[in-house]
Amino acid sequence: MDAWRKLTPILVELLWVTACVPGTANRASTPSLAVSPSPKVEAGPTSALQPTPFSAPTQAVTPSLTPTALGGSGQILFASNRGGIYADLYPLDLASAQVIRLTQVSSNTIPGPFSPDGRQIVFTGFGLTHSYVGLMNADASHPVNLTKADVDEGFPAWSPDGKLIAFTSRRDGNNEIYIMTADGSHPERLTDNPKDDFAPAWSPDGRQIAFRSSQNGSSDIEIINSDGSGLKNLTNNPAEDWSPAWSPAGRQIAFQSNRDGNWEIYVMDADGTSPHNLTNNPADDQMPFWRK
Repeated sequence: MDAWRKLTPILVELLWVTACVPGTANRASTPSLAVSPSPKVEAGPTSALQPTPFSAPTQAVTPSLTPTALGGSGQILFASNRGGIYADLYPLDLASAQVIRLTQVSSNTIPGPFSPDGRQIVFTGFGLTHSYVGLMNADASHPVNLTKADVDEGFPAWSPDGKLIAFTSRRDGNNEIYIMTADGSHPERLTDNPKDDFAPAWSPDGRQIAFRSSQNGSSDIEIINSDGSGLKNLTNNPAEDWSPAWSPAGRQIAFQSNRDGNWEIYVMDADGTSPHNLTNNPADDQMPFWRK
């Protein structure tokens, strides 16, 4: 757990750390969370899932104004502790400005993205001792624990066709990137090094996964093929590089870096060439996402 107890510039990781330390989960501050956008796909809905269920969260009453259907393109999913001491999931309907509380459980819940078809949500949940990758319908019904391991796991990301989920797991001793089928079966480790790899992001074509790695002593953006081959360090910089986000066409990757003395938003070609600073101001700019 030592690596997770370090203060990081990624607030969602800070929430993950504090929620995993006994006696600190109820004191975890809730970050303002952005949802990783799901790539455009042509695939149909994922098949029905039958993993082992756990205690379902309580769904809140729908407000008087009727929002768009859960999972619609006019929504932003975020985490908030506005309803209590723990972070729960809330979708914001952009058209009506209405917010609905989706979950109400006795631990923090960190949102992952909607599935490509918009019908489901992956998330990082917290049990008594460990975090896990969870799945629920977009209306918060039928929540399940997909990973069911006695180690910390989280940061789920859908493949563009909705058939696979990439995630971070400590089941082999430190943070590594894994993939599994969308029902939680057949987990496979993609990365294997003594340092931490986490927070995967799929390329729009589903062929590659970008992630943050500390195997060179600092935090770099690395990339690996979805079959585990072709590992490549894209930034290879002594500074800290975080939060890779693919452009919709897959030709560029945005990320945050402190290579100029504070956190700025950078963009580079998908092969790691031509990095340049987009924001260039004395404030801290972090966690980029592309508009589809």
